[in-house]
Amino acid sequence: MANSKVNNIVLVHGGFVDGSGWQNVHAILKNMGFNVSIVQNPTISLADDVVATNRVIDVQDGPVILAGHSYGGAVITEAGNNPKVARLAYITAFAPDNGESVGTLIKDPIPGAPVPPIMPPRDGYLLLDPTKFAASFAADVKPSLVSFMADSQVPWGLDALSGVVSNAAWKSKPSWYLVATEDKMIPPDAQRFMAKRAQAEVIEVKGSHAVYVSQPQAVADLIAKAAAGE
Repeated sequence: MANSKVNNIVLVHGGFVDGSGWQNVHAILKNMGFNVSIVQNPTISLADDVVATNRVIDVQDGPVILAGHSYGGAVITEAGNNPKVARLAYITAFAPDNGESVGTLIKDPIPGAPVPPIMPPRDGYLLLDPTKFAASFAADVKPSLVSFMADSQVPWGLDALSGVVSNAAWKSKPSWYLVATEDKMIPPDAQRFMAKRAQAEVIEVKGSHAVYVSQPQAVADLIAKAAAGE
């Protein structure tokens, strides 16, 4: 399967957002001839999100490319063990190792790195400060859309943040990684570290954390490379 074309793409969103952010990537991949499905993760716990993702994978008619953005990278790192998953595509995403969570990966930020404007948890959930959402998450997205994204945030569960990966699929599945060089949520050097550790094929794009919204063509192109095994 290493060099065979895969036609089924499953897209997994991250924290604070829902699957609608993939709309333009979805359209481009569909125009390329791919069968594209989008997971709507509840983002309450990692375990629940892995179940939700496997539910979409299981109904595909053949091998799958599993692509995740941000926290969605942790989801695909666990759900990628599904036998139908051929390859993984990380879009400025977390790629935890066994025993790691998003929480452990962000607990010791690089000195001088931007600190995401996560507000104190309420009832076990996190939100980004809406007044700082644009600068931190989506600096290159048009203002009207950023405003909507900030005002329609999906609360991110602490159990999703602390959910530990038990078996990192990138250890056994070929991986691709898109580094967003202007990311203010996941430092680019942290992205490069995770990509190198996963022995991923890497491309770098000058874009914000929301590069999948602002530059859907570049993101779709990376996923298509994964689909072709290139």
